[in-house]
Amino acid sequence: MLLFGAMAAFALSEYRFRGNLLMGLYLALGIMIPIRLGTVAILQGMVATGLVNTLTALILVYTAQGLPLAVFILSEFMRNVSDDLKNAGRVDGLSEYTIFFRLVLPLVRPAMATVAVFTMIPIWNDLWFPLILAPSEATKTVTLGAQMFIGQYVTNWNAVLSTLSLAILPVLVLYLIFSRQLIRGITAGAVK
Repeated sequence: MLLFGAMAAFALSEYRFRGNLLMGLYLALGIMIPIRLGTVAILQGMVATGLVNTLTALILVYTAQGLPLAVFILSEFMRNVSDDLKNAGRVDGLSEYTIFFRLVLPLVRPAMATVAVFTMIPIWNDLWFPLILAPSEATKTVTLGAQMFIGQYVTNWNAVLSTLSLAILPVLVLYLIFSRQLIRGITAGAVK
């Protein structure tokens, strides 16, 4: 999601084309309208394609959910990358891919960390789409698995709390890895 979001953000911020503003407004609508409103249509599409009870269904939904925010945030950061730097790369004979991967991406690494954390936490804590699209034992997520310990009459609180404590670890590790870039990305966005 980060790679595709960064590529789309680079295209929207670097190149001017006829539907540029319209595409930006479309992505802004993708942020404003919750994806859960389309649950019935998403479920019908997954049933029609045979993707129910697969992790592919969750990957597709979460990519569609996080891509507008990634493109929106990263395009604002990529607009601030110096045009002189990109033009110097073009004069030196660098391809657009090399300019993107070697010049632009290292400069927007704080924004990438911010997007990674802001999109990973809601996905990791989501119960709605795993319950609807992938409820089988083979595709059960950690959050959905914690629901096994909660019953109608009896709840095993020790198992629930230990499962949720273990579920916090990947988010904590992600934050510790990206904390410096996350703080830089948030403060750079606040100054703008």
